[in-house]
Amino acid sequence: MVTYETKNGPAGQDGARRAGEERRSGERRRVGERRRAELGEFLKARRARLSPGDFGMAPGSRRRTPGLRREEVALLAGVGVTWYTWLEQGRQINASTQVLDAVASTLRLDRAEREHLYRLAEATPLRSECADRAVPDAIREIVNSLDPLPASLLNGRHDMLMSNSASEELFWEWHTMPCVHKNTLWCCITEPTARGKFPEYEAHVRYLVARMRSAYSRHIGDPDWEEDIRRLASLSREFADLWARHEVADPEPRILTYLHPQAGTLCLAVSELQVPALPEARIVVYTPQDDQTREKMPLTRRPAKSVQKK
Repeated sequence: MVTYETKNGPAGQDGARRAGEERRSGERRRVGERRRAELGEFLKARRARLSPGDFGMAPGSRRRTPGLRREEVALLAGVGVTWYTWLEQGRQINASTQVLDAVASTLRLDRAEREHLYRLAEATPLRSECADRAVPDAIREIVNSLDPLPASLLNGRHDMLMSNSASEELFWEWHTMPCVHKNTLWCCITEPTARGKFPEYEAHVRYLVARMRSAYSRHIGDPDWEEDIRRLASLSREFADLWARHEVADPEPRILTYLHPQAGTLCLAVSELQVPALPEARIVVYTPQDDQTREKMPLTRRPAKSVQKK
């Protein structure tokens, strides 16, 4: 007797699942194409605002259109002409944040324009628009009350859901480019000077990736998580290699050595406090590990703005 599987049977379910995956893949591809085209048009518009004279360069002859040429932008940014041309043409290429920052600096982008560039180039993590508003007021009060100890509320992907003033001021000046990531792992991997600021950089980043891998087991297939991992891997060979190790880690007491521009070397004990109201979040607190660090912590605070009398 020959039997046939209906469209609701295993074969039909597999076919429907494959069709759904292909449809979603096609949608992601179309969105990616539109995003890259938008990136190219944005770069062209910003390039048209500038002239060779803005950089002390001779305008040259037979210049048909205003603005810098592609090869001039590439030369000034220190990137390959072909690579930059492909970037403007909307081709699917990888761009590190260091290279994007060089292009942004050359095009003299302001903070909003630079953040727009990073988002179009997928150089920022995906974050829920309501992430900050989702933090209960009671948790915000706890984090803020820990000041003068630096403290932040992080989730499983290391997104900074909120920080108190002591934490924001502690790490205020360690970025050489605008901090548009609001994510400790992204900040470490994409900041060119991170290795010089954290003497145990390799161990620190390896631990962060292992923690993220542990949390990932609860989010396999989650579009935001999968997209963040894809973006990080395309931006950073270092992250891609660490992610491929499949290392996992539980919370553990750690000492973070941080070279602060004003306070000098700080040795900070890193403690984590679980948040029952937010099961996958934790409050990360930095406590001075020794008397020298405790004495230098006030140097990490930004001076209060003086109020001028009328």
